[in-house]
Amino acid sequence: MGSIKCGTGSRWTMAFSALMVVLLSTGAGFGISSIFGFFFGPVHSLLPFILLGIGVDDAFVIVNAFNRERKVARSKEDNEALAQRCARAMARAGASITVTSLTDLVAFGISATSSLPALASFCAYASFGILFLWIFASTFFPATMVLDERRQRDNRRECLCCLTRKAPLEEDEDTGFEEGAVSRYFRNYHAPAILSVPGKFATLIVFIGLLAFGIFGMLNLSVEDSERSFIPDDSYVNGYFDAADKYYPSTGIELAIVFEGSSDIYASREGLATLDERLAGKSSSPPYIAEPVSDAAYTNIMAGFSSYLKTAGSNVNVTLGSDGWPATEAEFVTALTSYAGFGGAGSQYTRDFVLSADAKSVDAIVVKTEYIRLTKMSGDKVIDDADRQIEAMDATREMVSSWTDLPQHFTYSEKFIGIEGFKVIKKELFLNVGLAILAVAIIVFFTVASPTTSILITLNVAACIIEILGFMYALGIVIDSVSVINMVLAVGLSVDYSAHVGHCFMVKGGEDKNKRALEALADMGASVLNGAISTFLAVVVLLFSSSYVFRVLSTQFALTVGLGVLHGLVALPVMLSVLGPKPFASAEDPDSSGKPANTDKISEDDDLDDA
Repeated sequence: MGSIKCGTGSRWTMAFSALMVVLLSTGAGFGISSIFGFFFGPVHSLLPFILLGIGVDDAFVIVNAFNRERKVARSKEDNEALAQRCARAMARAGASITVTSLTDLVAFGISATSSLPALASFCAYASFGILFLWIFASTFFPATMVLDERRQRDNRRECLCCLTRKAPLEEDEDTGFEEGAVSRYFRNYHAPAILSVPGKFATLIVFIGLLAFGIFGMLNLSVEDSERSFIPDDSYVNGYFDAADKYYPSTGIELAIVFEGSSDIYASREGLATLDERLAGKSSSPPYIAEPVSDAAYTNIMAGFSSYLKTAGSNVNVTLGSDGWPATEAEFVTALTSYAGFGGAGSQYTRDFVLSADAKSVDAIVVKTEYIRLTKMSGDKVIDDADRQIEAMDATREMVSSWTDLPQHFTYSEKFIGIEGFKVIKKELFLNVGLAILAVAIIVFFTVASPTTSILITLNVAACIIEILGFMYALGIVIDSVSVINMVLAVGLSVDYSAHVGHCFMVKGGEDKNKRALEALADMGASVLNGAISTFLAVVVLLFSSSYVFRVLSTQFALTVGLGVLHGLVALPVMLSVLGPKPFASAEDPDSSGKPANTDKISEDDDLDDA
């Protein structure tokens, strides 16, 4: 934002102001979301990093526009002139940050309607956070920027602003704004290289290859059970799971079948007692019920009670019928309560049945069994197979639904909650990302006000998302709740890099599209690059975290930043130089926007537009 070598122009205060914008937005967004009843989960701790990336990017864009609006030496600007310069800068940068903020807001807002509660809640928090980020970036930050500019004008130091320097103002050119090293790089080296004919062909080949790689990886992404990954690497719980895998490798997911229906329990007593016969032979194909069901993995209070009645005989203080069961329902309840009650022969079943309120009938019983261990190889590791778990759950429900001769029943497993997520999460990934990209396209269309530029921006965002999915496959990142949330975030972040450049291209006047693309890069390239680097530095330390959530976040963030910058600063300018539309009627002449355009390195004879 400032100059390191300048005694008064370092602008540490502005960096702190940008962080304050992020903190204020985070607090306000969290507070409003909580008021509206959205729950706060572990993944929500990622949100400050998201807002930091977007907020710092907005800050760089605003400061860059403010600097470029300076036409005279700082020492010649009074307070009124500074306020007017800020107004011109916000007219220039405000449209750009509004485009990106609005697209982010709508993208997250649409995903807040997801059927995945964690994703919906997170996106609601993100939407409110981005709304307040835009408000504070448009009000609080410009105000502090003007105050800091007054300090620089008065030659006051940042840490001790009550003290003035005796040396004259540094970097206070009479001609006004002078481009920095990064802007000069984009003007003199980067833009001429990619906008030449060889550069355009090289860009085309590279990005077609990236897109092909992304499509391949996207089509091969899989849903996997990453539940254990959420346990920190240094947690003692990992030792428990390792021991369980070693000594109990065949133990699968527990399954409970609950039967309810009062008198129906007694009427179906024989069928319930012989339920193991219906579950036998199901281990090799869906529903993958473990064999043999009569082992310890299978517990059935009715089977145990039946065996007890046969062995106890006349010692049971009830009248037994010809079928070996108590003759009446009342005697059945009495005998079952005695058998499974405290101190009874079947006390292990105490929690497997529920009596009616008047204790005259059995309202419900539960039969417990388990699935076989459903695993597959992932590299050199054995992991749980989410696809087969889905098959097992669905097949179990289909199987028990055919038991029409038994009381009303349903199946349940604690793992079903996660498996239900596996079942819909891939669809939710592509649905929410697709809707977010569609929202971006619509918002960009109305805010950029150019159909061609809007289409090119949207194509770059879509290609960036596809490439991120491809790299996810290559890096072994699977589809789970964390990666899905991060992909929705990727849409919001990647659009920023392209939208800034696309909007800047439209406000550059002239007929030469190469020159307009060059000027857009020289004007906006440094801000986009600085914002991307700041975002990357904010999350790069998380790559070494012991938390799976933060490792995946930082990896996907790095992919989003890297690929987003490549599309925004390489692919999009090339596409605009070939397919870009005419500028806005109010667009400025590139030659009047600061330094004159240096297009000598771009051969006009080889320009594709003239071919």
